[in-house]
Amino acid sequence: MMKMTGFRDRLNAGLRLCAALLLGMVLLADPALAAGSRERLSLDGGWLFHLGDVAGPAIKGHGMSYANGKANGSFGAAGADFDDSAWRRLDLPHDWAVEGPFDKNENASQGYRPRGIGWYRRYLQLPVSDRGRHVELQLDAVATHSTVWVNGIVANRNYSGYNGRSIDITPYLRYGEEVNTVAVRVDADAQEGWWYEGAGMYRHAWLVKRDALHIATDGLHANPVQEGKGWTLPVTVDLASSAKVARAGVLEVTLLDPEGREVARGSTRVQVQALKSSTAQLKLTVQQPRLWSLEQPNVYRVRAVLRDGNAEIDRTEVQTGFRSLRFDADRGFFLNGQPVKVQGVAIHQDHAGVGVAVPDSIWEFRLRQLKSMGVNAIRFAHGAIAAEVLDMTDRMGLLVLNENRNFNTSPEVVERQLAWLVRRDRNHPSVFMWSIFNEEPLQGSEVGYEIARRTVDVVKTLDPTRPVTAAMHDGIFGELNVTQVVDVAGINYQTWAYDRFHQQNPKRPMTSTEDTASYMTRGAFESDPKAQVMATYDEEPSSFGTTHRKAWRAIAERPFVAGGFIWTGLDYRGEPTPYEWPSVNSFFGAMDLCAYPKTAYWIHQAHWIKDRTVIKVVPHWNWAGREGQPIKVMVATNAPRVRLLLNGKVVGESDVDPIDMVSFQVPYAPGRLEAVALRNGSELARDAVETTGAPARLVLTPDRAALAGDGRDAVPVKVSVVDAQGRPVPTADALVSFEVGGAGTLIGVGNGDPNSHDSEKTPERKLFNGLAQVILQTRLGGQGVLTLRATAPGLESAVIAMDVKAVSAPPAVAAAEPFAKVGGWRISPPQATRPDPAIAPSHGDMNSWGWGDPPIKQEPESQPWRAYRASFGLRSDHNDGRGRLVFREIAGRAEVWMEGVKLGEKTDPATGPLTVPLPKGPGWRTVTVLLQAQPGQPSGLTGRVVVEKAAP
Repeated sequence: MMKMTGFRDRLNAGLRLCAALLLGMVLLADPALAAGSRERLSLDGGWLFHLGDVAGPAIKGHGMSYANGKANGSFGAAGADFDDSAWRRLDLPHDWAVEGPFDKNENASQGYRPRGIGWYRRYLQLPVSDRGRHVELQLDAVATHSTVWVNGIVANRNYSGYNGRSIDITPYLRYGEEVNTVAVRVDADAQEGWWYEGAGMYRHAWLVKRDALHIATDGLHANPVQEGKGWTLPVTVDLASSAKVARAGVLEVTLLDPEGREVARGSTRVQVQALKSSTAQLKLTVQQPRLWSLEQPNVYRVRAVLRDGNAEIDRTEVQTGFRSLRFDADRGFFLNGQPVKVQGVAIHQDHAGVGVAVPDSIWEFRLRQLKSMGVNAIRFAHGAIAAEVLDMTDRMGLLVLNENRNFNTSPEVVERQLAWLVRRDRNHPSVFMWSIFNEEPLQGSEVGYEIARRTVDVVKTLDPTRPVTAAMHDGIFGELNVTQVVDVAGINYQTWAYDRFHQQNPKRPMTSTEDTASYMTRGAFESDPKAQVMATYDEEPSSFGTTHRKAWRAIAERPFVAGGFIWTGLDYRGEPTPYEWPSVNSFFGAMDLCAYPKTAYWIHQAHWIKDRTVIKVVPHWNWAGREGQPIKVMVATNAPRVRLLLNGKVVGESDVDPIDMVSFQVPYAPGRLEAVALRNGSELARDAVETTGAPARLVLTPDRAALAGDGRDAVPVKVSVVDAQGRPVPTADALVSFEVGGAGTLIGVGNGDPNSHDSEKTPERKLFNGLAQVILQTRLGGQGVLTLRATAPGLESAVIAMDVKAVSAPPAVAAAEPFAKVGGWRISPPQATRPDPAIAPSHGDMNSWGWGDPPIKQEPESQPWRAYRASFGLRSDHNDGRGRLVFREIAGRAEVWMEGVKLGEKTDPATGPLTVPLPKGPGWRTVTVLLQAQPGQPSGLTGRVVVEKAAP
């Protein structure tokens, strides 16, 4: 028995050893098996930026031409060793156009801001444990055309400023102490729109690390389907593998309710061949889910976990919601079987002070402002919006008309833009319809019809659950036109065509995709063409649109029109219709560029809000010098009747048209003007304006009192002025200066004036019709108090202090310092005698001298001498006479020469390091190493060669 036991012990030990060896072989073949689950790391911090193009050297001569034709043959700012030591350091998101001056000679449509070319560079290091993992660089959007290099190798080119991209950079990466370089050239002279589009890397950037076997980016699709009285959740998961061998695993899918509780689960086995992809499908049954609606936006989460044995190797989650969508040709839109009139706005993506580089929390503020107006749907015009914004619309209960920017069938548009958009956003319950274009001249032609057939098919293949539309401003009655291809006809502005289209297409649902286009200047109540100011009584329609009230009447009175999207919910830079210079912004918004309401905001509140009384009286009541003269007074209300009082006396009473509202002519007298909302003689609510005294004191009103110290959280602060009695002064125009202290910084200012040319980045702003806005942002790692102090000549100053709470830093990749490795060595054939230090390959010789990057090890040879030669650029911060050229390891004796000068030598033939000084000199150097091997011993540059700064 003892012998048998010993045999079994030895057998078991041997089996364990074999298993360990086999596991080791697998890990060597695919080190990612040893790595953890998915990491999504922010790359927003630590970028270097240069405004203007960086001209590379002229490609001349055979050697340079030869190098230029190679994968890593990038020169100039695209190269890994470029000197960017003088570049500006900044964090993303970043829009350089909003930082620039206004220039009358620049493009009016882009807001008279210079755009041009810009470069970004970023350094990062990866641990050796990441080798074998799948690594993606994800850029959420870059305006406009851009090229990405990783370690001097072209990794991606993109031709839209709205789509994101996930770039597999795994093949190009270095690990350990070596530093990776990401370079991005942005061409913002290219433009896609006729509105302000910004310039630069204006959304987030990420580094995503996953196992070699992983769930593909945007590869989890889970859109609930109602089947009779029950619900199922079909789940499709796209898997990919960058492994060297076939891999198998188990995929687990879990559905979590709004409180995070598990309500359904399923699993399936998966297998993916090396460098291939596959798709797994499951179907979950869900009993009585809570529906997603505008009033109760119940958001579920779908979690997919990929396992290899018991080890989790990847996971991802998406938001989803249970709701049904239906368009009826006679009765409009139905959500969960209930009729819903679409009360929508179209908006662009720029905001005061920050351009298109809008912090997530400012987006949340903008959406809250729109929802408070009664908005239940948003059309993000005219391209993909940030993914974080759709997460917000899911949670806030806002429908989204999701629109693609470009319209053709090229692979660039169909796959990289349209299909990407659908894959990314098809899980969001707030997305209720896709739009394939806006106002394309081909829309009423056979060519447009054929393009639309193909683009609609792309959408339907990826998402058969949502209808498709297109925003058409003409062509809807053509013999062949795009309305015949889409599910819902989208009509821009053509209110006169609603009835005719419905009569001729009685089975085709329809909606307004864009309407109104009426001009207003916030706080102005008299139009002044010379000053380019538009009164805000909703009486200044554009030549192609109509007023807010007429546009909504045309929709509200027609049940077959599903709803509309007013142009626009917010002002935006560029397209300064009807005026151009000095106007630089649009006048269309129901709110200004700061998201401060105009009269249209209150009109639509009265149109759209049903669960409470709305009443707003305009204008203000500061009309000194106009005593006794009639002032037009408008009252926006959803009450059936209004009584108007001036200083307690009734000056008017009238029924209210629910669309047109009600107006009065009131002789001006200083005092208090009140509007009382009535129903059957009983008061429901009231609103008032008062004549104020002179401006006395500044007031700062933050949107929130507490912020997170994560370096991202931002808050808009309203700046206003009150008189001695604390009443807001609506005509104040003081120049206000700002001082920020504590755990944050000022990132932008604005005031909603479409004719202002003041900088949006300096710490001062003139009030416009009583208001301005400051945007503050916390610092990474900030905590304590963030203070803002406002001062203006002749006014009492204001100070606010906001709590900044310490939070865990968002997972991020630290910005590394440049690692100046000397590579691209040419290696001479072995020689019997010591070569001349000036030795070099003959002109055009790409073959007799070898190529290599250290570590380079030569086996023992009969001829002991070789020359190693490399050229490299020196960064300015390395070229001050205090830099060092460090050979981590050399096998053999060595002499180091540069420009005919011997910098140092290694006399000991044993393997060891060598450091030589780098004299100050030209930015481009050539170093030659004469290396002598010991008889019978290997030789070479057996360690890396780097340039280091001298220790301080």
